[in-house]
Amino acid sequence: MMTSEWLSVLPKAELHMHIDGSLQAERMLQLAKKNGIDLPYSTVEEVEDAYQFKDLQSFLDLYYLGASVLREEDDFYHLMMDYLLKCREDNIVHAEIMVEPQTYLANGIGFDVFMSGFKRAIADAKSQWGISILLILSLLKHTTEDECIAVLNMADDYSDDFVALGMASTEIGNPPNKFQRLYELGKSRGYNLQTHSGEEGSADLIWGSLEAMQVKRIDHGVRCTDDPLLVDHLKNHQIPLTVCPLSNVRLRVFDKIEDHNIIDLLKKDVLVTVNSDDPAYFGGFLNDNYHALIDAFDLDKTDVLALVKNGFRASYLPEDRVQVFMDELDRAVDG
Repeated sequence: MMTSEWLSVLPKAELHMHIDGSLQAERMLQLAKKNGIDLPYSTVEEVEDAYQFKDLQSFLDLYYLGASVLREEDDFYHLMMDYLLKCREDNIVHAEIMVEPQTYLANGIGFDVFMSGFKRAIADAKSQWGISILLILSLLKHTTEDECIAVLNMADDYSDDFVALGMASTEIGNPPNKFQRLYELGKSRGYNLQTHSGEEGSADLIWGSLEAMQVKRIDHGVRCTDDPLLVDHLKNHQIPLTVCPLSNVRLRVFDKIEDHNIIDLLKKDVLVTVNSDDPAYFGGFLNDNYHALIDAFDLDKTDVLALVKNGFRASYLPEDRVQVFMDELDRAVDG
């Protein structure tokens, strides 16, 4: 069996996926029509033509426009269920999904609406095929720390639904020390701590995230290779990087997939994982990212298995659950 075919039968984890970034063009147009939202697109092709991003900000502009079509509980149910069905298709057995309340709050939509839709879809997927799901409370770096703290406080009524606190959006101009108090509060609430860092920003921002924000997981982190001491630190402390190859190419972090450094980092024993980030916008869901790496680097099954296992090792699952999935993986390999 070819490596790419073999990949499809492996149980996998995905740790870096923004739920709004899974909003597929057809669903976007359907919800816009239902909710009376004017978009500058009338066909799926027109939406997909807009996916040629020149930088992170040009993507974010379309991302927030797309999210504006989400208004009612059922909209959020369908958004989540659409992604979970893709998980079933890609044999993702565990996913840790980023939810960004500020995107919805700006449109007058409260936690009671979007969390009800998300939780209903997750419950249905768990009952129908047993997928494991954890949610990450993801806040936005381009806003103020006070606003983020206010949202953190709003989330207290749903704290049992979130396993971690994270941050996304623009790194440049929003250094880690801007959010030190927010992360102290998140830590006091018992959340695992992570943040986007080292995507558009420098290796120094990764250091700052580790020190000022005390994070234990870095989303992206690919700029770490600019600082060999940082690479050694990530390796020695097994700090996970949730890497998104197709996203990095689409947002011009790397010119082409062959330039990506994830395999070099894997060979250096850094705990790198493969993820899709915003799959509807960046050219592929999880398996598409694996296929791109397999083709670009002629990966064999040993390399692919190492990446897949890292996905479980880097997760927020308790050790006994990680072992269950590792055992499933070994059985799939042996089979």
